Amino acid sequence: MARREYDAHGLPYHDAAYAVGSLAEACTVIRRLWTETEPFDFDGTYVHLTGAFGNPKPIQRPHPPILIGGRSAPVLRVVAEHADLWNIPGGDIDDVMSRSALLDRYCAEIGRDPASVTRSIHLPVSYGQPGITRDAIGEAIGAGFPHIVLGLPAPYPAHVARWVTDELITTSA
Repeated sequence: MARREYDAHGLPYHDAAYAVGSLAEACTVIRRLWTETEPFDFDGTYVHLTGAFGNPKPIQRPHPPILIGGRSAPVLRVVAEHADLWNIPGGDIDDVMSRSALLDRYCAEIGRDPASVTRSIHLPVSYGQPGITRDAIGEAIGAGFPHIVLGLPAPYPAHVARWVTDELITTSA
């Protein structure tokens, strides 16, 4: 179905390997645009630039944090090389921890301290059973995921931000 949508809009459809490879190159180019003071050329597999220059530069130094989300081994290799934060879209905590260990291994292979990649996880919120969500938050933090993204399903209860603060954040801290 997705391929037909791309075709309908006249867009090229690429497989996962192409997407991951182009992501890695894009991270390299973006970092250079944020940090290099002189124009540069880049002739990669996916990106070709001549005289590339980014201005104004970001205020954050050395650059804004790069967050990459995903769980596949190829994406985790890109995370190891380029990301400041890694987000995994939830799942079974044993699988999450296994993926985190794989990321640690990939970081070690390239000489990067695995602790330099902040672990983040997306967790769905249960309005009817907030204890389930609180338990999931505690489990994720205990597994080394200090950055929690809470997924709020619609329809939203009245004053949902206050409810999340009172029911999930304050009581989980």
